[in-house]
Amino acid sequence: MTFKELLALVSSKNPPQIRTDSRLVGNGDIFVAVKGTVYDGHDFIDQAAANGAGYIVCQHVDTQHALRNTQHEFIVVNDSAEAAALLAQARRGNPASRLTNLAVTGTNGKTTVTYLVRSCIQKAGEKCGLIGTVIYDTCSAGGGLAEQPEVLTQSTMTTPDCLAIAEMTDKMVGNGAKYMVIEASSHALSQNRLAGVSFKAAAFTNLTGDHLDYHKTKEDYLAAKSKLFQTLSPDAVAVLNRQSPEAELIAQQTRAKILWYAIDEPADISAHIESMDINGTIFALQYVPKSSIVNRQSSIDNRQSSIVKTPLLGRYNVSNHLAAAGLCLAAGFDLETITNGLSALQVIPGRLEKVSCTSHESCLSAVASAKAEATSHVLVDYAHTDDALKNVLSTLKPLCKGKLRVVFGCGGDRDRTKRPRMARVVEQLADFIIVTSDNPRTEQPDAIIEEIVAGFSRTTHDARRTTITIEPDRRKAIELAIESAGKDDIVLIAGKGHENYQIIGTQKFHFSDKEIAQQYINEGLRSTL
Repeated sequence: MTFKELLALVSSKNPPQIRTDSRLVGNGDIFVAVKGTVYDGHDFIDQAAANGAGYIVCQHVDTQHALRNTQHEFIVVNDSAEAAALLAQARRGNPASRLTNLAVTGTNGKTTVTYLVRSCIQKAGEKCGLIGTVIYDTCSAGGGLAEQPEVLTQSTMTTPDCLAIAEMTDKMVGNGAKYMVIEASSHALSQNRLAGVSFKAAAFTNLTGDHLDYHKTKEDYLAAKSKLFQTLSPDAVAVLNRQSPEAELIAQQTRAKILWYAIDEPADISAHIESMDINGTIFALQYVPKSSIVNRQSSIDNRQSSIVKTPLLGRYNVSNHLAAAGLCLAAGFDLETITNGLSALQVIPGRLEKVSCTSHESCLSAVASAKAEATSHVLVDYAHTDDALKNVLSTLKPLCKGKLRVVFGCGGDRDRTKRPRMARVVEQLADFIIVTSDNPRTEQPDAIIEEIVAGFSRTTHDARRTTITIEPDRRKAIELAIESAGKDDIVLIAGKGHENYQIIGTQKFHFSDKEIAQQYINEGLRSTL
C-alpha cells in the first residue's frame, strides 16, 4: 500500500484509528513511528505489531522487523511526523483547512499575542479557537465570544501533538469557529507537529537564550523557529519584528509577503508610547497598508492610525500588541476592530497579573488599611528566561516608588546556562531578591539555587546594597516578600505565572503562586480587622 492509498483509507467510512503510542494500538490500527523528544517510535514497532497494528508507517524498516511482522502492511515515508499529521487531519475531514489559521513563534510573548489576537477576532463577532501555553479553547458551549462563558481546557504543553491538534481543530469547526490562533513552540516545529496545517499568517516576536538543553545551539534554535516561515505560501503573510536581529534572517527564508512591525521606528505597523504607569499603557498605533497584502497603494496618504489603551504594561507588551495587530490585519480585519480588541483585553493569566485579596469582607475593610496599600502591587509573571525577566523588571523599575522585590528560581532538567544569567539580570534591577525553588523536577533544589547564585556579582551586590535571601521553600519565599513589602513597593513573583503545580522529582503537586499570594494577603487584611 502506498501512503496516498492509506490517506484514502482514513478518509473513508469507519477508518482505522491512528496511533503514535504503541501502547494504545488495537487490532487494525495505524501505528506511525514518530521520533519524539525522549523516545523514537521506531523502537516500538514490534510492540505495536504485537498489539494488532494493521498498518505501520515509518521512515525505515530493518530486516528483523520485516521478518517478524510479515502480516502487517509497512508504509515507508520520508517524514513520519508529517505523515502522522496528514493522516490525523484526513481522518477528521481536514478540519484545519476550514479555519483561517494564525500562528506566533518566538522565545517570549507568544501567549500574550495569541490572547490579543483572539480578543480582536471576538470584537469582530467571530469565534476564534486558541491553542497555547495556558489554555486550549475549542469554542465549546458557545465560547470564543467575549460576552459568553467559555469552557476551556488547561494546556498540557504549548503546542500539542498532531493527533490532539486534529481533534481540537475538528471541535473548533463543529462549534462554529472560523479562526484559530496557535503558539508554535520550537520543539513542535523541529518535530513537525504542525504539518498538515496551512497558515494564513505567522508572527515572530524575538529570540533569546532558552531551550539550549534541547536545541544545543542558538543557531539550531533559530532554525527551528524559521521552519514555520519556510512553510508559508506566497499568499501568506509573515509578521516580523523589525527590532529583532534574527527577523531579517527569517525574512530571507520565507516566500510569504512580509509585514514589519516596530516601536518608534519606520515599519508597516508601528507604535509610539504616549504614557505608561502601574495601571496601564496608552500608545498610538499606526499602519501603512501594503498593496501586495490588502490591494491598496502604500503611501503616506493612506496611513491609518488609532489609540490603544491597555492595562498591560511594558514596552515588550506594546511590541506584542503590534505582532497581534499584524496577524489580524493579515486575516482581513480593519484597524478599528483591531484597536477595540487590543484595548478590550484586561488580563492574561500569569503575565504581569496583579494579585489582590479574594475575600469580599477583607477587601471592604482594606480601604483604610495600610497593609492593603502595601500589598496593592503584587504581581505574578511567567518570566523564566533572563530576557523575559529583564523586560519585566525594566518595565516595573521606573514605575516603582519604593523597592522592587523579586522572588524567582529556575526549573530543573532544563537549560542550565540561563541560571547565572537570570541572577545577573535580577541583581541589576531589583532591590530585594529572594532566590527560591521553581520546578526542580529530578534535580536537587539546592544544586539549582547554587548555580543561580553563582551569577551574582559580589561587587555589584555591595555597591547597591541589594538584599539577597535564599529560601528554597517557595511558599515561604512568597510570604516573606509580601510580608516585608512597604507602602510603595512592588513585589514580583516570577517564573511560574499561570502554572498551578510544582514538579518535584517526577510527581506534580498543586501549587499556585497567585493562590498563595492571595491567601497571604487575605490573612494579613483579616488581621487588621
